Amino acid sequence: MSNHDPYNGNILTRGLGPILSREEALASLVHLPPLPGEMKGMPVHIRLHYLMSLRDLHIPTLEGAQLLTTMDLMTRQGYRYRDPLFAETWRMVGGEAGARKPSRSPACAAIAVGYSGTGKTEAVLRGLNTYPQQVIFHENFPQMANGLSQVVWLSTDVPASGRTDDLAANLMMAWDNVTKGGRFANSLAKNRRDGVQMLDEWRQVASSHFLGILHLDEVQNFFKIQSIERRSRRKNNEGGLELSIVEDACLKGILNFTNTCQIPLLFSGTPDGVGALTKRMSTTQRLVTAGYHPLPHFEAALDHRFRHVFFPKLCEYQYVKKKLPVSDGFAELIIQLTGGIQRIIIALWIAAHRVAFERASDDLRFEDFKKAADTYLAPVAPAIAAMRSNDPQRMAQYEDLAPRDDGFWALFWNSMNRS
Repeated sequence: MSNHDPYNGNILTRGLGPILSREEALASLVHLPPLPGEMKGMPVHIRLHYLMSLRDLHIPTLEGAQLLTTMDLMTRQGYRYRDPLFAETWRMVGGEAGARKPSRSPACAAIAVGYSGTGKTEAVLRGLNTYPQQVIFHENFPQMANGLSQVVWLSTDVPASGRTDDLAANLMMAWDNVTKGGRFANSLAKNRRDGVQMLDEWRQVASSHFLGILHLDEVQNFFKIQSIERRSRRKNNEGGLELSIVEDACLKGILNFTNTCQIPLLFSGTPDGVGALTKRMSTTQRLVTAGYHPLPHFEAALDHRFRHVFFPKLCEYQYVKKKLPVSDGFAELIIQLTGGIQRIIIALWIAAHRVAFERASDDLRFEDFKKAADTYLAPVAPAIAAMRSNDPQRMAQYEDLAPRDDGFWALFWNSMNRS
């Protein structure tokens, strides 16, 4: 184990655990439910309850490990700029005049993007949970007579309304839940809420407790999307969807965190919302300097990540006596029926077992997966067909399948490489 510590002497980084290597990061993210035991004598209704643990299966990708590294860099670097031994740190925490424009670089931000069900939120939360504690209590802390509770990370959703007061309420409730307190009880109890004032109140508390990183999920909720009727009338050559922001103050209030409080931000969402967010951020490229992480679905049965990593492990979780062998044909069937979306793959796997359990033969067949797709998963079949078609018009029927414009990111990273 290395004795090197780039943050030696900073009390804020002492409780974060060691800096992980790529191999250690991958190992820390893996979660494998217990494998099926002996099926003989076990009733199928009991097997089904064991099978449900498969929903917790997590096999990280290289992108997931890179995302963990990004979050850790953001958190530790944010603490480097907010070392409580610096007088400037306390001027910023106290909101003193002139302290809201630190001489150091503003905190950085990053984005994770993927279709619904690809595991982006899971990847983020599993990465954040590699820290030993979410809240660290310091009995002795500079400038604090009674110690201090340091909140390492906080995660919440952008509300469906996209409004400032609802976002502030989400942040306050998440904070009180994590800290096991009622710091924001009075603000949340008010009948009439001032969203901007609530955001400012939350920001002050987060800053004074040295929040390490803020994760905002469902970033697409910042924006309003065209109606389905308008989307269906668009032609392939008409470009991407027209999205408009719900409330300027909501997004601006969040983006200002990096300047006023040095709190690193991680956004995650579906391609439609991320595409709109990047357009608004094109003049503030410093807000994505930490990176951009696409969490892709499995596009083909022979995709190495699927065929040689995820799928063979999945096949170990067959709760029947006569198991289906791992094969290219089996892999192709799963991709065809699910579009390669991880959450749907797991749902199909469980549903196919439920179909199989209706028979007395105690086996699993291809027909079980097809029937499960036609029954239990029938509502998602049109969306899967649209995604597999790669037809922009068909995909535009579903707002969270809207293709994003990666041209922004190509230009951005090229400019970073030249600087």
